[in-house]
Amino acid sequence: MISLAIEKGNQVIVYNEKNRQTACVILGGGKLLGYTASSFSIKRGCSVYTYDERGRVLGTKIG
Repeated sequence: MISLAIEKGNQVIVYNEKNRQTACVILGGGKLLGYTASSFSIKRGCSVYTYDERGRVLGTKIG
């Protein structure tokens, strides 16, 4: 479960409910859009990438 996802430099760092880091994803020129308890999203150009709490890609929306 995600309790916090923050931008730090060129990365998104994700923490769980025990304040332990569970993921680190490179922004690659993108921006963190937001997060829920189970996922977070990064916008890169015209695409939005959604990741799970471990930083695995769940899906991509182009447009």
